Order: sequence, then C-alpha cells, then structure tokens
Amino acid sequence: MHANRFKKDVPRRVSRGAPEFCTVYVIGKGNTRSVRPATAPLPSPTPPRSPVLFQSIHIANQTILDEAAPQQINQKIFLSCSSEIEKSVSSLAAEKPQSRRSCESDDGQGLKTPSMDRSLYDYVDLGNSTPSCISMLDGRTFASSSTMADESYFMSPNSKEDLQAEIVRLKLELKQTMEMYSRACREAVTQKQKTKELTLWKLEEVKRLEKVQLAEEAALAIAKKEKAKRKAALEAAEAAQILAELEGQKRKNAEMKALQEAEEKKKILHLQASKQTDNRCRRYTTEEIKVATDNFSDAQKIGQGAYGSVFMGHLDHTQVAIKVLHTETTRGHSQFQQEVEVLTRVQHPNMVLLLGACPEYGCLVYEYTANGSLEHRLFCIGNTPPLPWQLRFRIAADIGTGLLFLHQAKPKRIVHRNLKPANLLLDSNFVSKIGDVGLARLVPPSIANSVTQYHTASTAGTFCYIDPEYQQTGILRTKSDVYSLGIVLLQLITAKPPIGLTYQVHSAIEKGNFAEILDPSVPDWPLEETLRFAKLGLQCAEMRHKDRPDLGKVVLPELNRLRELAEQDTPSIIQR
Repeated sequence: MHANRFKKDVPRRVSRGAPEFCTVYVIGKGNTRSVRPATAPLPSPTPPRSPVLFQSIHIANQTILDEAAPQQINQKIFLSCSSEIEKSVSSLAAEKPQSRRSCESDDGQGLKTPSMDRSLYDYVDLGNSTPSCISMLDGRTFASSSTMADESYFMSPNSKEDLQAEIVRLKLELKQTMEMYSRACREAVTQKQKTKELTLWKLEEVKRLEKVQLAEEAALAIAKKEKAKRKAALEAAEAAQILAELEGQKRKNAEMKALQEAEEKKKILHLQASKQTDNRCRRYTTEEIKVATDNFSDAQKIGQGAYGSVFMGHLDHTQVAIKVLHTETTRGHSQFQQEVEVLTRVQHPNMVLLLGACPEYGCLVYEYTANGSLEHRLFCIGNTPPLPWQLRFRIAADIGTGLLFLHQAKPKRIVHRNLKPANLLLDSNFVSKIGDVGLARLVPPSIANSVTQYHTASTAGTFCYIDPEYQQTGILRTKSDVYSLGIVLLQLITAKPPIGLTYQVHSAIEKGNFAEILDPSVPDWPLEETLRFAKLGLQCAEMRHKDRPDLGKVVLPELNRLRELAEQDTPSIIQR
C-alpha cells in the first residue's frame, strides 16, 4: 500500500519538496508532463550533519536506557529516535534549499531528498519496531542509507524501480537489525537484572557470613568462658573435697575423743553413784541380787517397764521388790541416779521406800507392796477383785498427800512428771505409795520460790497423762502433776482408759447420765459425792494450768473430806 501511494504522489511530492535551485521535470510514458524551473542560484556545499544526528540519538538512547525501567525502555527510545530524526530532516531541509533545487538529472527526472527521506521513514514500521533502531542508525547501515538518499537526488527515472527495491531491502535489513538489537537489549536488561540480583545476593551472603563469623566468635568466647568456669569449678570441688576430708578427720577425732570422755565420765558417775549409794542407802552385791531374784528368773518377775524389769525377792529375811534398770543406756543410768537421789532425800508414808541399791547391775531395792499397782486393781488384771468406792476415795487422798509432799520438798521441789496408775503402788493395807520417780525433776530453789516453773530441754512422761502445756512449751510446773492427778481421779471412778476420758465424763455430766459412766463393778456409788469427785478431776485436767486448782488449798482438802466420808461409811475396811 505504501509503494502504490509513493508511485502516485512522486511528481507532486518531488515538486513541492525540491529545492528552489533545482528545475523539476515530470515525465510520464516518455513525454514531459510538467516543468518547474529553478528560481534561485546553486548554494555552496555544506558538510553533512549525519554524525551530529546519530550522536544525539545515541546519547538520548543511553540516557533512556539508564533512567527508564525495563518495561518503559522501548517506548522512550522510539520517541527519542523519532524526534531526533524529524529534527535532523528539518535541519537538512532548511540548510540546503538552494542545492536541492539545482539537483536535477540530465534527463529532467530529479528527485528531492526530503521526499525520499520521508518515503523511507514511511516505509519503516516504527510502530512495530523496538529501540534497537537507534543503535543501528548510529552505524554503517544508516550511513549507507543516508548516502544512498543523498545520491538519490541525481538518480535517473530509470533507476526508480531499483531504488524501490533497494528501499525494501534496506527496510528488511533494518527490521532484522532492529530485531537483533531488541533481543540484545532484552538480554542486556535481563543480564542487568540478574547482575543486580546477584549483587544483592552477594551482599546478603556477605552479611550472613559476617553474622555467622560473629556467632562463631561469640560461641568460641562462651566456650572459653565455660571452660574457664569448669576449670574453676573442678579446682573448687577438689579444694572442697580436701576440706571435707580434713573436716571428716577432725570430726572422727572429735567423736573418738568424745567417746573417751563419755567412758571416763561414766566411770566417774559409777564411782560417784557407788559412794552416794554407800552413804545414803545400803549397797548390795551382785551375788546377793542374783540369789534374791533366782538369777533373774522369769518366775520371779512381777513387772516390766520401759526402762527395766521388776523382780520379787528376799533380802535380809525381808520380802522386797528389785527393779533392774537398763544402765547401759544413758537414760537408764540417769534414771538410776535420779531415783537414788530422790528416794534417799525424801521419806514419806505415801512414797515408796528405797531399801538399797546395786550400782554394778543398776538395781534398786524397794519395799514390797503386796497389792501391786493401782492399774492392776482398777482393771482387775489377774482376776483381782474390784476396789470398793471407799478404798478408791482413800487412795485418791493418799496420792494427793504424797504428791503435795514432793512439791513442798526442801531444798528443791520435786515434780514427778510421770504420775499414772502403773506407778502408784498399794501395800498390804491398800495404802497408796508413789513410786518410779526416775523421771522426777528437782526444780532449783530460786525457780521454785519465784514462779514455780522450770524450762526443760526435753519433755518426759506418758501419753494422755502428760501436761499438754508442758508438752508444747517444755515449761515444767508443779501443776503439771496436777493434770496427771486429774486423769487418775477420773480413772478411779470409771475404770476406763485415759484416752478421751475427760470428754466422756464431761459429756455424761451435761447429758444427765453420769451414773452410766461410773465403774459398773461398784454397785453402791454415792452419786452426789462421786459427782463432786468427778468435777474435781475435770478441774485438775483443764488444758491451761491457770484453770487448774491449787493442790494444797483446793484439791487435797476436798480429797480428805471424801476420805473421811468413806471411813465413816465403813469404819473398818477389810484388806484384800
């Protein structure tokens, strides 16, 4: 379509575009159709401007490539190329108006350069091309095309077909060159993008390697510190082990020394006990003890305690009770010393009588109590008959009398700490005697005369009979024995175990069935007096020592009154 339009418009375009110094002849089919004469002289020749054109196009191309994004490069280069070509063609047309008019062929068929250039520009499909045209226009292809365009001014009409063929050929070459350049541009852009990505990746790798290196250095530093700590810990452990060995050796030496001192002290105590026994009571030999107990025969055993056994025997033609303590233990030895000290210091009808001792075996020789302990008679152990209420009231008064005697002992008050039916002995006349004073504590006079209480390092006694305050605080008072006396008084009228006994009696009194809790083996309880007896026992067994009555002012007078009542009811009590 472009070729047909070019053929039809050649005469008119050549006539309009030819310089004024050229004469234009229009020839068709061998005849001259029209002639346009020259109106101006031929101007002097000027140097070509093609290098300036291509240089400016190249600079514009480079600027666009550098500044534009890949998707905008083709459009910008095309606009720059078109603008520069238009400016160059306009410049050439303005600078050579005269020369183009004089360029006329000998046969009158001259062509104008602007028309040829415009035709060439029309034939090139710039809308479908890429910016590669600019690079190629800067080379020999555009130069040759420009040269051929300049030479076309002087071509004869016979060479038009050759010119058209040449234009088509150049168009194809330009299109191929443009496609090659387009591919090269795309590859260059792709390579540039890859280069950028590789650069970023390289920077990231460098940063990562730096981080890894820093992490390795930090890890090495930490490992070095841990190694130093481990070394210091090992050295400290070795030093501690050495110190522990030294301390262990010192401790072993101290223990050996303590054992030696304990043995020496034990020997000294034995010697002192022997001397004290010799001075305060009769000393029996081991042979005498063995003969009296039939060599500690089980047939002669009449009792068993936590700290020893009790055997019946005969010494000096007198029936006695021989208590053998476990003196191999520290507590057994201290109990032996305590009983000797207490029983040789005090003598009372309601205290068991110490006749002698054997320090070698840790034996204590007591007077024999024919009716055993109060525990055996209350619970009828060994099928013993029950005690009448008259004897029970008298036994209670005897216990209170003996206990008050201990609390008023001089120069030191004595707190029994283990008062219970098992330690209350009954002689042949049912006179109650307090025994087993091995746990008794001698309270210093200064303490006894001031506050009548004494703080001990450890508590001692029997569960359910021991004072709760003494058990919790370790403060020993004379009223600690009053609590134990209250439990014994309640057992005398109920013949029940001590566990929860105060609660049972108190509940029975409140519910009005007090008679049901009394010992059923006694049919003739005086309920009114027995109730007063029970209330006295409950008062003695109060949890706080401040709530307990005074033994000498309240408890013992009431017990003596009840004993008198019992003696009036039965003047002569039959021995059992």
